[in-house]
Amino acid sequence: MPKHEPTNPLLLKTIRALRKASKEGPRIWRALAEELDKSKRRRNAVNVSKINRYTEPGDIVAVPGKVLGAGFLDHPVTVAAFNFSKTAREKIEMAQGRAITLLELLEEGVEPSRIKIIK
Repeated sequence: MPKHEPTNPLLLKTIRALRKASKEGPRIWRALAEELDKSKRRRNAVNVSKINRYTEPGDIVAVPGKVLGAGFLDHPVTVAAFNFSKTAREKIEMAQGRAITLLELLEEGVEPSRIKIIK
C-alpha cells in the first residue's frame, strides 16, 4: 500500500517547519509533525470540552489536527492547532483565550516544556 502524501500546501509547510525545528531542538515538534502527517481520517479532532477538562488557566495546548466546538471553555488558554471550526474559535476567544496555528506557536518561541499535546 503506498504511503499517504498530503496535498494541502499549508499542511506540507507546517509539517516541514515542525520537522526542521525538531532537528535543531526539542522532540515535541517531531511528535506534532508525525501526528499531522497521517491521513485526514486518522488525524485528531479534539473538542473544546476536552481542552477545558485537561488544562488550567494560562496553559498552552497543541492539537495536531482540528479543534471542534462541542462543549464549553471556562478559562483562558492558548490553543495551537492545524485547523479550528468556527464555533471552537469563538468559544476559545469568548473565554479570553487565543486560537493560533501550529506555525504561529513555533514562531513565538514558546518553551516546549510548557506545551501540552492533546489528542
